[in-house]
Amino acid sequence: MEVIRVVGDPGGPGLRGEVTVPGAKNSALKLMAAALLAPGTTVLHDVPDILDVAIMAELLRRLGCTVDHTVDGHHVVIEVPEEVGHRADYELVRAMRASISVLGPLLARVGEVDVAVPGGDAIGSRGLDLHAEGLRALGAEVQVAHGYLLARAPRGLEGTTVPLAFPSVGATENLLMAAVLARGTTVLVNVAREPEIVDLAAMLTAMGARIAGAGTSTITVEGVARLHPVEHRVVPDRIVAGTFLYAAAATGGDVHVRGARADHLTMVVDKLEAAGAAVLETGEGLQVLGPVAPLRPAAVDVATLPYPGFPTDLQPFALVLGSVADGSAVVTENLFETRFRFVHEVARLGADVRVEGHHVLVRGRPVLSGAPVQAPDIRAGAALVVAGLVAEGVTEVSGVSHVDRGYEAFVPQLVALGADVRRVEVASAGLPL
Repeated sequence: MEVIRVVGDPGGPGLRGEVTVPGAKNSALKLMAAALLAPGTTVLHDVPDILDVAIMAELLRRLGCTVDHTVDGHHVVIEVPEEVGHRADYELVRAMRASISVLGPLLARVGEVDVAVPGGDAIGSRGLDLHAEGLRALGAEVQVAHGYLLARAPRGLEGTTVPLAFPSVGATENLLMAAVLARGTTVLVNVAREPEIVDLAAMLTAMGARIAGAGTSTITVEGVARLHPVEHRVVPDRIVAGTFLYAAAATGGDVHVRGARADHLTMVVDKLEAAGAAVLETGEGLQVLGPVAPLRPAAVDVATLPYPGFPTDLQPFALVLGSVADGSAVVTENLFETRFRFVHEVARLGADVRVEGHHVLVRGRPVLSGAPVQAPDIRAGAALVVAGLVAEGVTEVSGVSHVDRGYEAFVPQLVALGADVRRVEVASAGLPL
């Protein structure tokens, strides 16, 4: 298997240089699904060249589409036929939870859809109840049988008011994509407000949809009879941007993150500045300067919340920063109950962490200690690599396929910033092949 081998340099110069943020994974995948709503050629620009995009491309091919990546991998051309399939099989859906985003567009376009109950990251229960309840409110018949969510709307969908019990990003996206072809007016209440939702609404609007309120807690959709394909540029990835901001702060570095948007990272910037980092807007992105040794970051409490709160996807990085901070802090996870599986891995690196329900008490130490660790999900894998940068000795992070799902050229980017990081193949016993 492959591992990411990190040779730490605590007290060293830290990461230095610049990186460019690609388009957002969490937007690109949903935009690819949205292409199903309109026959013809949809072109997406600034698509990240990552494993999840390849999985979504294959899913669309199985539904009858032709999907092409151009030479540099950052443009995706999707040819959608007049008649598309309606079944998303377990083989692909289990690999990536975002596959569930074909549910709304296929139901709206075809009138029926069978989607396998998804897998993806092991970060906690993320049921489909909100998706199902919302689609039922729009007039669909929905049931789960034999591991599939089956939805039918032979007479089409009918607009109505749909209140969400929780501002779920996935449910908001599916209901939005279903509502654009529904008859009449749909009002989605208590919806997610993430920049990726705004990006999806912008593309749907360019396709001919009538949407108001994206980015607020209430979205109103006036249904239309037909949409048309478009070209669209994906919004920059705020989670990848946050990853490098935290990596620079933890290592005492100086990194310019091109494409990072301060308006998408308000809470993140606030927490980094509270920890002692300087975060500067450059006109092209954000530059972060971390506390330089012998200074250490200050301990800062963090609690994850739906946007515009602190992102759950950046919680592992906040925990890593806290593990080498001066003082103690509490990290609270309010969204996914098993995301703290990562805590046991960072503890192997010598972090002083204790889990209490959905809280983690972190007592900072001057330095961590390299060890073999396992990535349980995308963000935890990247955070363990960052932890290896501030640990003495060698850290080997296995489960690198998780990192590949969310980060394009993560290791080469770190190397360009001065890190001693590389991918190596090891035998099952942990010995080099």
